[in-house]
Amino acid sequence: MIKVYCYSRCSTCKKALAWLEKNGIEHEVIDIKTDNPNESTLRDYYKKSGLPLKRFFNTSGMQYRELELSKKLPDMSEDEQLALLATDGMLVKRPLLIGDGFVLTGFKEAEWEDKLK
Repeated sequence: MIKVYCYSRCSTCKKALAWLEKNGIEHEVIDIKTDNPNESTLRDYYKKSGLPLKRFFNTSGMQYRELELSKKLPDMSEDEQLALLATDGMLVKRPLLIGDGFVLTGFKEAEWEDKLK
């Protein structure tokens, strides 16, 4: 079954969940704030995604800005970045969609349609 890491107050997450419902796609919702994936799980998702690691960061989030990560990430190793992501779900780009053999960050309807239909 598809897993979707979301934050209940995130408007993009709400749109993504509504899209899944509208399209009759069964899914499990995981609260990213209280149930953040650990470092090894994030590493697995990162490898499966084929995406740059930066796409896993919630670059519009308060924490990202407060920690000035746009300046710090380029000098951090992948291990350091994954460890940082594992410390707080609010740093992780959401929704985070986990399917059989694929991982998507954020909600881009065309991407989701391509993978799920």
